[in-house]
Amino acid sequence: MKFLHAYPKEVKIFLIASLINATGSALMWPLVTMYVFDELGRSMSDAGLVILIQSVGGIVGQLLGGSLYHKVGVNRLIVGALAMNALALFTLPAASNNWTLFMVAMGLVGLFNSLSLPAIQAFIGFRFTKQRGELFNVIYVANNIGVALGTALSGFLADISYMLSFVMNGVTSAVFAGFFFVYLKKIGGEPAHEVMGHQKNEPEKQSTWKLMGHTRIYLYMGIGSLFLLLGNSIWNTGVSPFIISEGWPKKTYGFLWTLNGILIFAAQPLVTMIKRWFASTSTAQMTASALFYLGGYAFLLWMPNYPGLVLGMVLATLGEMLISPAMPSFISDHAGRSAPFYLGLSGGIGAVGRVIGPYFMGRLYDSGGLAPTAWLACAMALLSVGFFVIHALFNRKGHSLERSVG
Repeated sequence: MKFLHAYPKEVKIFLIASLINATGSALMWPLVTMYVFDELGRSMSDAGLVILIQSVGGIVGQLLGGSLYHKVGVNRLIVGALAMNALALFTLPAASNNWTLFMVAMGLVGLFNSLSLPAIQAFIGFRFTKQRGELFNVIYVANNIGVALGTALSGFLADISYMLSFVMNGVTSAVFAGFFFVYLKKIGGEPAHEVMGHQKNEPEKQSTWKLMGHTRIYLYMGIGSLFLLLGNSIWNTGVSPFIISEGWPKKTYGFLWTLNGILIFAAQPLVTMIKRWFASTSTAQMTASALFYLGGYAFLLWMPNYPGLVLGMVLATLGEMLISPAMPSFISDHAGRSAPFYLGLSGGIGAVGRVIGPYFMGRLYDSGGLAPTAWLACAMALLSVGFFVIHALFNRKGHSLERSVG
């Protein structure tokens, strides 16, 4: 973190705003499954269905967000998406009395929340080209400090009111939209055209199908992410109901995510060592990430008790710390001005795992408890390792998209 002093004041303000938004988001997302299972009295299959609908909205949002970046403009895209997300969140209290309306509202939350993600990542990659790899990691850490704060509060808020968590998330999303409105006006917006506009072969001028033909940039990485996210659904649709079924306090689930947030900050030196010794490139970091996730899921299988959940969370968190900055960094380094498109496309492919994961995890949990969900998670992590290795092999020469089409 020492290099932060080299960044202008605008970066530090951006980090604070991101932290506040992440805190609000973390008040809600760990509790959706609990809310459906506990408050509404529905099955885990129904809880998985809600998350499925939210994730379908997320896929559409990722794809639209990447495709619209250059067409709509970063200002209108980010601010508009965040404002609509806040509006959708504010409708949840009224929608909770109608199961169909609640599912529609959750779908809109997924859509508008994801619509801004590739745009924000591309904005960072374009504006801070020299240190974007470091900055992706710093923003990731700042966001997860917010996650730690939010999840620490989420379990306690659940005992008071689930809806209070949902409304607070809407407030922070609205504040983040207001921040971006002022922030982008102040810095002039549209950094993509300023930073990357000099490149000769500008891939974004090609058709969508032509862009999709560069599969080595996004496809194998996206599929690896898909399997990883499918397996990671075990935390919401396996571990969460397991804790409730065991009669443990709800806050013990919140503590797991608090541990996740603390480790993301405190274990940075360990992850730096892993990158230096074993995973110096972004492609190697993706493969190492999947191996850590596999180890975490194995602990859930071998030790189905709270210490096992803690150890599983520790290993899964190390995996998360490796892959989260690696994917946007790889695309920003290799895709040039088409980075927003590929950020949205790879994110959309990966989000399919969030769509099918909760439903299948919920079905497995309803039929057999935690063990079959852990077996599925391990299998998905193994598949993820394989696809990340394929991605690394196809990109071992490190050619950029500009050179490949030139």
